Amino acid sequence: MSDHVEVTGGGAASAVPDVVVVDARIQAHADDVATALADASGRVSRALQAAADHGVAGHDRSTRGIGVNPRWDPQGQGVVGYTAFQALRLVVRDRDRVGDLLGALAGAAGDAFGLDGVTLEVSDRGPLQVLAREAAFEDARARATQYAELAGRRLGPVLRVREGGGLEPPVPRFARAALDSTGGMPVEAGESSVTASVTVRFGLA
Repeated sequence: MSDHVEVTGGGAASAVPDVVVVDARIQAHADDVATALADASGRVSRALQAAADHGVAGHDRSTRGIGVNPRWDPQGQGVVGYTAFQALRLVVRDRDRVGDLLGALAGAAGDAFGLDGVTLEVSDRGPLQVLAREAAFEDARARATQYAELAGRRLGPVLRVREGGGLEPPVPRFARAALDSTGGMPVEAGESSVTASVTVRFGLA
């Protein structure tokens, strides 16, 4: 095997998130399954209409789960009713409308409305992934160059490239959602980043 040096480089690229993902849950309680399902369905329909009225397009509204669970008495001996639920995911492309949207959802669904989470994401991660890979490769080259110089050699051609560790989804470096005194929810985007790592084998001249 020819002389070589093999190193792993890492890189990252960041951008300001441009969409807000709202995970909501609507649930209804009743004595029987049919009534619970009907109540939940009606509330979900009103919530989805409220989302549409606040600019959430059809392709940005999706159902993440539907279910019915029994409710037991405090002793766990008998079923006293049922809870029907539906989990929704809404992609909001105008961050300034999140507060009004949440208020509208709560108004449409009433006490059945629950908020599972609000996250900030970059809608198109492709360009960030390209930049992260480029940064990872340059990091690997810099490391290999240093090792070659320490060994009194010159860095040769690339012999093998293997992407390692994969790409991580964007994770907000700084994102805050806080209720203000009027019940609105201002959302600060901060930054999201993707990372990449690559293992490169260079020949030694």
